[in-house]
Amino acid sequence: MRLENIIKDSGVTEVLGDPGIEIRNICNDSRKVGPGDLFVAVRGHDTDGHAFIGKAIEAGAAAIVCEEDSSVASLLQNDSRVLLQNDNCHPERCPEPVEGQSEGSVTFIKVASSRHAVAIMAANFYDNPSRKLNLVGITGTNGKTTTVTLLYELFMAQGYNCGLLSTIANYVGTRGSEAVNTTSDPITINSLLNEMVDEGCEYCFMEVSSIGVEQERIAGLDFKVAIFSNLTHDHLDYHGTFAEYLRCKKLFFDNLGPGAIAVINIDDKHGDVMVQNTRAKVQTYSCKGMADHTCRIIEESFEGMLLRIDGREAWTRLIGRHNAYNILAIYSAAMALGADPEETLVAVSKLEPAKGRLEVMRGPKGLSVVIDYAHTPDAMDNVLRTLREIDRGRELICVFGCGGDRDRTKRPEMAKVAEEYSDRIFVTSDNSRTERTEDIMDEIKAGFSPKGLAKTISIADRKEAIRTAIMLAPEGAVILLAGKGHETYQILGKEKHHFDEREIVSEVFGSINNN
Repeated sequence: MRLENIIKDSGVTEVLGDPGIEIRNICNDSRKVGPGDLFVAVRGHDTDGHAFIGKAIEAGAAAIVCEEDSSVASLLQNDSRVLLQNDNCHPERCPEPVEGQSEGSVTFIKVASSRHAVAIMAANFYDNPSRKLNLVGITGTNGKTTTVTLLYELFMAQGYNCGLLSTIANYVGTRGSEAVNTTSDPITINSLLNEMVDEGCEYCFMEVSSIGVEQERIAGLDFKVAIFSNLTHDHLDYHGTFAEYLRCKKLFFDNLGPGAIAVINIDDKHGDVMVQNTRAKVQTYSCKGMADHTCRIIEESFEGMLLRIDGREAWTRLIGRHNAYNILAIYSAAMALGADPEETLVAVSKLEPAKGRLEVMRGPKGLSVVIDYAHTPDAMDNVLRTLREIDRGRELICVFGCGGDRDRTKRPEMAKVAEEYSDRIFVTSDNSRTERTEDIMDEIKAGFSPKGLAKTISIADRKEAIRTAIMLAPEGAVILLAGKGHETYQILGKEKHHFDEREIVSEVFGSINNN
């Protein structure tokens, strides 16, 4: 594709060189640059892509995008060369030219914001694939993965070819790949959307994180439906304040086009705020009061729930009040997309819970181990309250930790929630990363009252904490393993170690049976 078509509407302030050259590929990682590529130097949270412009040129980049306040000469210094004319080239350091590129020439594109520019350029490079399918995005603190995964499964079950972009995995039709971030970088997003279009996908369901919005990873995408689930305490390590966290979530809806539909949980006090400045049509859903779509829980057990949605009864295998909201969000989004109500509810009744979300493992002595991704105070409250309400006569044991190098303010809040609902608590590790596990545990325990501390056991080794919790559990107890969910690893220091809680639970159950 010609460079001038890629950079269209991306905030270009100056072009140094030939904008008519052909570009083979677009990337923002200098290690992936090849001859004839466009390299976009993006300022990241930990590294600045401008520092790798020289390496990109040495790898054969035909064009460089950098921010207008960057001095190209000072960035390159002795690392490489600035090549705008053939006679400036050192032959021994110049890659072979590609078709349409003068020998030794590099075109520099200056932009106001390379974060914004790379998103628009990626969309242009892949011929704006989000406009060729029905793109549905969901943002909120909790419920994003469950909602997009179930929407994907719902529409696939009804015969549509779909794509999925989630925390757990990305899917193009039935072909899956592991996801790295909740919201991928814009080049990856547009590349995957382009694959979906090529595979004949009609829908894509996508998680949209506040960090992804703030870093403009979704700029240039054309969303047909945008869902808001809820807003509670999270990611303050990145955003600094709750007000900034809210602002970034709201930006998703501020930037929607007039042809989009915003589907909003009106029971959340921030629901109205999200759509104050949106151009999209607004539809609301509620499990408490009046809204465009409503839901009530009629019956609930460990096997599932009987719901009344818009006056129709429907059974779901999911459990918990928060999952009633997730199901209602799915239904509301389907209605916004023009689906049939009866057919949608029939399909909903066949959906399985997402992996690591209230995933129940039955064991000896009538024990039930529940694995859930809950890693925020609100998510922990939802899960523990659900387990307590389903069966008040069983002992409820909670095993949890908190991630290192992340929002520290939620640690004592998690402790308060665990204390409120749990009969016994095990404080342990999560993904400690570069923090000392013991320091994280101390900050968690600062949230307990003396009564809470009296029913708390601290075991830094998570596997040992799980084993001990199960072995000491009385007959019929429910043990919640919170925080890891679908993850099959634990990050200690800067290394990932295999850690699958299902395997650990099965091993402990086996040892009980053998005894």
